[in-house]
Amino acid sequence: MIDMSVDAFGLHFKNPIMTCSGTFASGLEYSEFVDLNRLGAVVTKGVSHEPWSGNPTPRICETPSGMLNAVGLQNPGTELFINRNLKELKKYDTNIVVNVCGHSLEEYLAAVEDLNETEADVLEINISCPNVTAGGLSFGTDEKGVYEITKEIKRISKKPVIMKLTPNVTDIKRIAKAAEDGGADGISLINTITGMKIDVERQTFALANRTGGLSGPAIHPVAVRMVYECANTVNIPIIGMGGCRNYTDALEMILAGASFVAIGTANFNNPKATEEIIDGIEDYMIRHGISDIKSLVGAVK
Repeated sequence: MIDMSVDAFGLHFKNPIMTCSGTFASGLEYSEFVDLNRLGAVVTKGVSHEPWSGNPTPRICETPSGMLNAVGLQNPGTELFINRNLKELKKYDTNIVVNVCGHSLEEYLAAVEDLNETEADVLEINISCPNVTAGGLSFGTDEKGVYEITKEIKRISKKPVIMKLTPNVTDIKRIAKAAEDGGADGISLINTITGMKIDVERQTFALANRTGGLSGPAIHPVAVRMVYECANTVNIPIIGMGGCRNYTDALEMILAGASFVAIGTANFNNPKATEEIIDGIEDYMIRHGISDIKSLVGAVK
C-alpha cells in the first residue's frame, strides 16, 4: 500500500500535489482537462478585496526554458469570486487554497475578512505585491514587513495562513523565519524572479510593464536551493514551487524539505501535468519500496 497523504494546517490532503496561483485560474476552468478530485489542493488565482484590472498588454512572453508575465493580478474582487467560483469549487473533493493579494495592509486585511466565513480551507498570502505605502517595494523583501503583515493577518484570519515568499531577496532564510515568527502556519516558495525581455526587431520591451516575473524550468534549481535553505531554518510546512514539470522535479522539492509541491507554468503547455506528476510519484514509490511519502520529506541533508 502506498500512502501519499499529508496532514497539515489541520487538514487532510490526499497527496502533496497542488497548483500554483495564477496558473490554474480559479480551478474550474481546468476541470474539463484535469480531475480536480485527484489533487491534494487547488490554489486559486490571486484575489483582492476590490477588483483589479491588471497591467496593460502585452503582459506575457516566452523566454528560453520559461516565460515572463506581468499580468498584474487581474481579478474580479472577493465578492464575485466568493459567489461565483468558490461555491462551485467546493463541489470537488479537494482542499481549496485561496491566494490573497493587496497593495496595502488594509487591503490584505479586508480580503481576509471577506474570506473568513467562506468555503476556503487555507489562505495563501502573496507578499510579492508592491506596497503602495512604502514606495512600491514588495512587502516580501523586508523582514520586519513580513513579520508585521503575517502577524496582522494571523490576528484576524479564521483560516490557516501560508505566506508566499518572493525570491527577490538577499537571504530567503531570514524572510522565512520572519514569517514563522509572525505566526504563519506555512510558507510557499518561490514566487517568480524579476526579469526583462527586449524585442530586438521592434527595439522595445516585450512586456508593456517592462519587467515581469520569470517562471518555468529556468528557475527550478534556484527554487530547490531556496526550499532546502528554508526547510533547514523553519519548523512549519513548506510548499515548494518553481519550474516543476514532472515527477522528478517534484521529488527534488520533497527531498529538499517541501511537504507539498505546487505545479505552475507547466499547466499552460500540459494541462494534465498535475495528474501525471501524481502518477509518477506513486510509480517511483512502488519501484523504490517506499510506503509513506512523508519519509521522503527532507531526506537529502
